[in-house]
Amino acid sequence: MSTIVATQAQEARSSSGFRFAMLLPGALVTFLLILFALGLVLFLAFRGNDGSLLGVGLTIGNFVTVATDPLYWTVTLRSLVIAGLVTLATVVTAYPVAYYLAFHAGRRRGLLLFLVTLPFWTSYLLRVFAWKIVLAYNGVLNSALIESGIWSEPTLAFLNTPAAVVVTLAHAYAPFAILPIYVALDTIPKSLLEAASDLGARPFTAFRRVVLPNSMPGVLAAALVVFVPTVGDYVTPAMVGGPGSTMIGTLIQSQFGKANDWPFGAALSVCVMLVILVVVLVARGADRRFGSRT
Repeated sequence: MSTIVATQAQEARSSSGFRFAMLLPGALVTFLLILFALGLVLFLAFRGNDGSLLGVGLTIGNFVTVATDPLYWTVTLRSLVIAGLVTLATVVTAYPVAYYLAFHAGRRRGLLLFLVTLPFWTSYLLRVFAWKIVLAYNGVLNSALIESGIWSEPTLAFLNTPAAVVVTLAHAYAPFAILPIYVALDTIPKSLLEAASDLGARPFTAFRRVVLPNSMPGVLAAALVVFVPTVGDYVTPAMVGGPGSTMIGTLIQSQFGKANDWPFGAALSVCVMLVILVVVLVARGADRRFGSRT
């Protein structure tokens, strides 16, 4: 009996050691790359700028400047609007693709999913550069319009505009929206659609009453996955946007770069994180309200 107890105790210790060894790498990555970095940003946000890396003293002056300067309110609002338009455009265009993959792709589903993820194989900067070539003054779009006789000369209306930023970001984040919506659609029991059909529901009615409500968790997940990173994006506005397309990420990058004011850049980052937190909480509430009904 004592031998069995000792064996079980040894197995328990071995199991605990194995779990600890498996959890340790993830815990270290979480602490070093997320918690430590977040703590450092919060620490810097309350420091004064003296040109050094970690600043000097403790102050709330950085947050006072953010709260009282209309420039940062304007740019933050612009960032939210652009991110909202990108999210709307991405989700609206991604839903039909995900719907086709889930219900009509058949044997081609694997190939089509591979094509959806294919943009991940290329650099994000290359995709932005590609759109810059398409929208440029002598780019693909202007050349096509001139060749077709629609316009007689190139126009500057495409590049360096908020619309160019929205289109480029919507294309870049399309796979991030397609995949969660597809997963939500693919997990809908086919028996629900069969029951709706047996009860005389037309295809559009079945979509509106069965498919759409049960796919809302995927839609909300896709919206968050797109919205959160686009709010702080600074590469795309710098490459295809103009002065009227400056986003809050551009200002934060400039504070950590040319301005060399890391404490103020950290304060801006904290304010943006708080805004995003509010959006996430609203989305979570919407998920509880409009979540899956299966």
